[in-house]
Amino acid sequence: MPKNVIITGSSSGIGAGIAKYLGAHSNNIVVNYAGNEAEAEAVVELIKSSGGNAISVKGDVTKPADISNLFDAAENAFGPVDALVNNAGRAVRKPLAELTDDDFATVFDTNVKGAFNAMREGARRIVDGGRIINISMSYQGAPIPGYGIYTASKAAVEQMTMTAAKELGSRHIRVNALRPGPTRTPLFLHGKTPDLIKQFEGMVALGRLGEPEDIARMVAFLISDEGGWITGQCIGVNGGYW
Repeated sequence: MPKNVIITGSSSGIGAGIAKYLGAHSNNIVVNYAGNEAEAEAVVELIKSSGGNAISVKGDVTKPADISNLFDAAENAFGPVDALVNNAGRAVRKPLAELTDDDFATVFDTNVKGAFNAMREGARRIVDGGRIINISMSYQGAPIPGYGIYTASKAAVEQMTMTAAKELGSRHIRVNALRPGPTRTPLFLHGKTPDLIKQFEGMVALGRLGEPEDIARMVAFLISDEGGWITGQCIGVNGGYW
């Protein structure tokens, strides 16, 4: 049976990969974007061309009113929301000594406040038996210089994930986080030399960067009936990165 799924930050990168994959498997997708309408509409058209159904909705995850509007649009288009994928994120790659207050605010506002806003709305409006999936990352177990505040922001999201799983368990809402490894997205590739990318590939047991579809397949599993006994987990989807 098709599920109605909101995916934040899904006009490009991992979010777009998840949207396209779930849409191609008969789910109804809300493609959320903050600024690039053309990219979001391109994802919608790809989903429709594969036989799926999708709409795009502009919204800033740091603004509670925008998150409420996102759920309103989903319900108006498809009906009650079955699943929320919190993917919207920002990264700043600098040594701690060089980070500014604005850098900290940018990362934590999007990654932590944004995830909180969406999870709070999801806790109120997702159907009983629904799913919340937060996109984290795998650097906690293998810290990378320059990613201190990014890693810290995702650690905060993981703590909210485990708490929400306990709080929403009585409604059979499963809440999990995924930890992608280095994944071939514009966000990851930005500012990296070919040599640095090869270094990251060398940290992965399977010897390659992840692709957005690698993450999408796990999301599809978690929102399916087969993933029904999994909640409160932070799952590495990283090709053996550590």
